Amino acid sequence: MSAETVVAAAATVIALGSLWVSWAQTRATRLHNRQSVRPLLQIRRIRQDGLVGLKLVNAGLGPAVVTRSAVLLDGVVAGEWSREVKEILFSPGLWPKSYSLRAGSVVLAGQETFLVSLDGDDAGRLQEFWSLLDRRLVIEVEYESLYGGEGFSVTSARPADGS
Repeated sequence: MSAETVVAAAATVIALGSLWVSWAQTRATRLHNRQSVRPLLQIRRIRQDGLVGLKLVNAGLGPAVVTRSAVLLDGVVAGEWSREVKEILFSPGLWPKSYSLRAGSVVLAGQETFLVSLDGDDAGRLQEFWSLLDRRLVIEVEYESLYGGEGFSVTSARPADGS
């Protein structure tokens, strides 16, 4: 083998190695960029003195774009989480404050808002509302980051073990 052949082969190997490193670095950068704007929605149950509700929190680093929301009452889909479904779910005596989540809604990074809450001094009314939230009502939210297509979801349902 001549010196020129060895040099040419070494140059080809180095070029291919550089191409691979460049590709791997680009892939890692893209993954990092996606993670740096990833939303992380959580639904928290709140039961404090005079306040009962479900709070939506974006604990992630980027905004969440809602693609779908659904409300289930006793396991039956009642519709999208909106004012219209609120009128179906709650009796006039239990009319809570609420925040609608329609497809296309955006939950900003760090944003916290009650999806539904009831406050007041009537302990019986608060207990009835808590029982509804704790045992019968489930809110499901599907969302994605600004990049789209991830299919993230969050639910207010208790874990399957019942805890």
